[in-house]
Amino acid sequence: MTTAAIAVSGLTKRFGGLLALDDVAFSAQPGQVLGIIGVNGAGKTTLMNCVCGIYKPDQGSILIDGHDTTGRAPHEVAHRGVGRTFQIPRVFRKMSLIDNLLVPVLAQRKPDSVLLAQAEAMLEQMNLLELRHNFAEELSGGQQKLLEMARMLMPDPRVVMLDEPFAGVHPQLCRFMIERIESMSAAGKTVLLISHDLTSIYRLSNRVIAMNQGRIIAEGDVTAIRGNPAVIEAYLGT
Repeated sequence: MTTAAIAVSGLTKRFGGLLALDDVAFSAQPGQVLGIIGVNGAGKTTLMNCVCGIYKPDQGSILIDGHDTTGRAPHEVAHRGVGRTFQIPRVFRKMSLIDNLLVPVLAQRKPDSVLLAQAEAMLEQMNLLELRHNFAEELSGGQQKLLEMARMLMPDPRVVMLDEPFAGVHPQLCRFMIERIESMSAAGKTVLLISHDLTSIYRLSNRVIAMNQGRIIAEGDVTAIRGNPAVIEAYLGT
């Protein structure tokens, strides 16, 4: 049996009296895009924060390629091959685009010329190469999301988590991001994708999980999720 790229079991997270995650379990295989949907406050970002080590879960387990990363620090999770972007891009605003991309690979034992060429190639993939010497703060919001995506890809993670990559992005740039995500999947990366843009979720995802009030209320292929009464009720009410 093939080891899942990511396997989450019984994940529970509380903030005081708030149960943010309630016995969440799912798995995803290499090359699979797993869409994660739900209304605001459903627990989607909290789930990602637990997987990448920002939050320590109260219960449950997280396995990356069969290795237990539950409660590990973010840098330890990253070293296991997990990359993450955020709804609001967290770029180094006073650094150039090139320097932003070099940050996560400085510890690698490669010549500077090799790392620089790698960074320039990544910026070219994101249509940002001509701006490589600009400060990140000079980019538009959508371009900053592309920069963050490029920086996340520099260490070549096997599991990629994208939190609302299409939010506030011009439709043309959104289409470009979709192509990049398709390329990640085609390269064998496992993608966890949170988005309120259901059209993009349905186009990209092999499987979808729907969350509400910290629980997974439905899981399946796009056709099953679209017609699921619990998902419709969560979005539209009774």
